[in-house]
Amino acid sequence: MTDKPKVIVSSQDYDRLDTLMASLPADSFPGRAALQAELDRAEVVEPHEMPADVVTMNSTVRFVMESTGESFEMTLVYPRDSTGEPDRISIVAPVGSALLGLSVGESIEWPRPGGGIIRVRIDKILYQPESAGDLHR
Repeated sequence: MTDKPKVIVSSQDYDRLDTLMASLPADSFPGRAALQAELDRAEVVEPHEMPADVVTMNSTVRFVMESTGESFEMTLVYPRDSTGEPDRISIVAPVGSALLGLSVGESIEWPRPGGGIIRVRIDKILYQPESAGDLHR
């Protein structure tokens, strides 16, 4: 059995996500139980204590596909901000909830368009609201 990576979430993100989860019906999205499980096991820290190498809400992340070395960037957003742009991933998507709280260097499996799975590594946090002092977002 593989140990799950440590998950760190800011208290601000935790409170906002807890409110979001409470406002949605139990069957509102397929990854709801997984997101709740991640929140339940998360280490919650104050925003100013958030390590700069951790994926938080509204973070822009550079990923590297482990099989090819190709990179791409995405921003983890709340459902209201997921407006169809290809560079945004909603927290309610299974991959979005898997990203929350992970650190640079960690890897996850990502569904390929058209089927299949690729493994991607978090290469760099290009923007993190907590590090930038943008706590209003």
